Amino acid sequence: MLKLVLPKGSLEKSTLELFDGADLGVRRSSSVDYRASIDDPRIDDVRILRPQEIPTYVADGLFDLGITGRDWIEETGSDVVSLGELHYSKATARPVRIVVAVPGDSEVESVADLPAGVRVSSEYPELTRRFFAERDVDADIRLSYGATEAKVPDIVDVVVDITETGRALRAAGLKVIDTILTSYTELVANPEAYADPAKRHAMEQLDRLLQGTLEARGKVLVKMNVPADRLDAVIGLIPSMKSPTVNELYGGTGFAVETVVAKSEINVLIPALRDGGATDIIELPLSKIVH
Repeated sequence: MLKLVLPKGSLEKSTLELFDGADLGVRRSSSVDYRASIDDPRIDDVRILRPQEIPTYVADGLFDLGITGRDWIEETGSDVVSLGELHYSKATARPVRIVVAVPGDSEVESVADLPAGVRVSSEYPELTRRFFAERDVDADIRLSYGATEAKVPDIVDVVVDITETGRALRAAGLKVIDTILTSYTELVANPEAYADPAKRHAMEQLDRLLQGTLEARGKVLVKMNVPADRLDAVIGLIPSMKSPTVNELYGGTGFAVETVVAKSEINVLIPALRDGGATDIIELPLSKIVH
């Protein structure tokens, strides 16, 4: 039913891990194969291509559904429907930023301080051109094919570059003076395909699986038994997504309690629950949380 395109390059590994966690494992003959398949009746064809190209291909109807970054959607000006953000990137769950950076020892503190004719290098020439034009800055925009941060100050005066942690920019001796765009990875659809009720339903089902997988990351299910006279005290210790589930045990001997908590809190929480009167505490991994 659906033709799907996934990103190759920096997002490739984390995207494949996400699909695997969503029980949508991507199969291909080798790590360099651009054709793939997913054993799911909703997906007919899978390609793995550069994220820079994906918004245009989806907008043109070559694919029904794709994963790319908001940065490339804006750069290409592609007409696509966003099903929502997928909060993952190359190294973290944080978004990436498209930033304006200058040498760390520069007196420039804002875009308004830049002189006319300032030389700017970027892998995002259209996004950069619009940004400077909106601020009435006469800039000489030059397309970069990579290693953008290395071109200051000998080749250009300013770079517009992508950063997730800021580490590479700081290592290059640069300072950020503005942010053009904050970009998450997004699941995007061709407008015509999205207007088809059957395809749209399939797209939304796949999106729920992916979002549920991301929601479950870093969380665990905790189950325990609690005597009736200690229930309120134990409930008071539990951080919960909503409210913990509480069921009376057979014979009225106490209550079974379960809740979802952050994995990072579990080393402190379990001893506290035990001290509070909980017994038979079980920690279980989660693969999906679908609301």
